[in-house]
Amino acid sequence: MQKVNKNEFDSLIKEGYTFVDFFATWCGPCKMLSPVVEELSKEYTDVKFVKVDVDEEEELAMKYGIMSIPALFLLKDGEVVGKTGGMQPIDSLRAFINNYKK
Repeated sequence: MQKVNKNEFDSLIKEGYTFVDFFATWCGPCKMLSPVVEELSKEYTDVKFVKVDVDEEEELAMKYGIMSIPALFLLKDGEVVGKTGGMQPIDSLRAFINNYKK
């Protein structure tokens, strides 16, 4: 799972499914969620997993209306198909991905 900036982000999300974890380094729940998302990235090899630091990439955070973190988005071909947030167990995030990934 890689941390990306705006330029990388825009090119990565163009095709296929992308799971985006909007986070901040100072965010406790974000730190707790990180290993869960890392595990998912190993399970869903057909989905790109990226992290966006909202403090470093304020423009992306504003574009996607991030009001609280962690914020988790699933995009398909650059379009948001689902979003959720907060610390969640891995089974909930699997269900989130499976619900929107068709």
